[in-house]
Amino acid sequence: MPPRLQIALIDLKITSEIDTIKEIIALMAIWKPDLANRRGPKYLQIVEALSDDIAAGILSCGDRLPPHRELAYQLQLSPNTTSRAYAEAVNRALIRGEVGRGTFVRGPATEAPASDGGTLRRPATGPIDLSRNLPLPGLAGEMLARTCIELGRSGNLAALADYQTGADLDRHTAAAKLWLKRHGVISTAEETVITAGAQHGILCALMALGQPGDLLLAEQLTYQPVKAMAARLGLKIAAIASDSEGPCPEDIDRLCRQRRVRALYLTPTLQTPTGRTMPQHRREAIAAILNAHGVHLIEDDVFGLFHPERPQPIASLAPDLTISITSTSKYLAPGLRVGFVRAPAGLAGAVRSAVNLSCWMTPPLTTEIVARWIADGTADELVARQLAAASTRQALTRRILGEHAPSDHAAGLHLWLDLPDGWSADLFCARAASRNVLVTGGEAFAIARSAGASSIRICLSHEADAARLETGLSVIREILDAGPRQAPLVL
Repeated sequence: MPPRLQIALIDLKITSEIDTIKEIIALMAIWKPDLANRRGPKYLQIVEALSDDIAAGILSCGDRLPPHRELAYQLQLSPNTTSRAYAEAVNRALIRGEVGRGTFVRGPATEAPASDGGTLRRPATGPIDLSRNLPLPGLAGEMLARTCIELGRSGNLAALADYQTGADLDRHTAAAKLWLKRHGVISTAEETVITAGAQHGILCALMALGQPGDLLLAEQLTYQPVKAMAARLGLKIAAIASDSEGPCPEDIDRLCRQRRVRALYLTPTLQTPTGRTMPQHRREAIAAILNAHGVHLIEDDVFGLFHPERPQPIASLAPDLTISITSTSKYLAPGLRVGFVRAPAGLAGAVRSAVNLSCWMTPPLTTEIVARWIADGTADELVARQLAAASTRQALTRRILGEHAPSDHAAGLHLWLDLPDGWSADLFCARAASRNVLVTGGEAFAIARSAGASSIRICLSHEADAARLETGLSVIREILDAGPRQAPLVL
């Protein structure tokens, strides 16, 4: 018998109030998912059963779900498992938590989803989303309007709607070289490839470098899509041990000696998800190992400009082995989807072929807009605005989180929080979700088992309204101050 039902029956012996009777009826009709014939982790089985029951009409909009501890009792599972299931259901916009009231089924048409895999919208209401690492929105709108008018007057729109000529590509390549140079990477026209954003650049680099069965090295905690890309391409992936300065050169060397390593993927500056920047001496040590073993590097530098005092890229130390990847998305406008890659001359053709295979060519119109912005100074202005806004939000974060804020990180759009003793990332995420704040648990980025299990990533730029960010950070501070045992999860 569920504990709350036991308490209610005891209360009934003392009083015959109608509210107690109603509670008993509600608890006897408690929703219990059918997990028979389901596979995978138990918490995902619960989420899938919930989704199925909503689709089948067994659960309707506004229906109240049992508290996660009651559900754990019914299913004979740990409360951590059911709280994790509820947190995932919140992320999928299946349910919502209301402080002091409980957990309720969301309405499919009447409520906007808080955060799901199919949309990156930024609603002004609903859960505060600190789980998505996107640039601050709206900074490029006025520039885009002006540039579109200029393009309309130029008489060149027909050409931008067609396949591109060599002259068009030369102009766009020149802009790409300037952007790469801002990141400390010198590139020739032959070595320069334009992609549909940095993620596309990473995919094309992996396609150019790897064959099914090849081994890719990455940090224990790394950019999530890299794991999915490796799996899709049939690449094996192995984790490198890390310390406070980044990946350990000794471990890279060991793996290169013991196994046939094809490539290494790194984000040396403001790494995703940890926000760590690798010092110069560590970059030099890694470059020496790559040169010694002839192993290629995919160097992802999408956040480089947020760190004005960053060390030189590893590409400058191992240019013949490094594919450098940058993007304009974090600074200018993510919707334009323009990224730039510098590949060694011997690999540039393969990267270019991967672009042709995956999308034939990057969109000429958006590439033209970015090229104009780089040439006329608009890009400089947008970068300055983005960096200033990021700095302001980092300062706000340090003020609100106080002693909980990382002491060695004060740049960029995200931060990594190692949780105090007693916390798991799953529990913290569930507790935050119960108060309508979404963050990402560290295990989402893990290659090595258990890495990130007691850490979370907090993103500072997805929320357009600074007041919502401040509220979300304040909730995180309150949860941290209360501790894992003193602050009961309200679901």
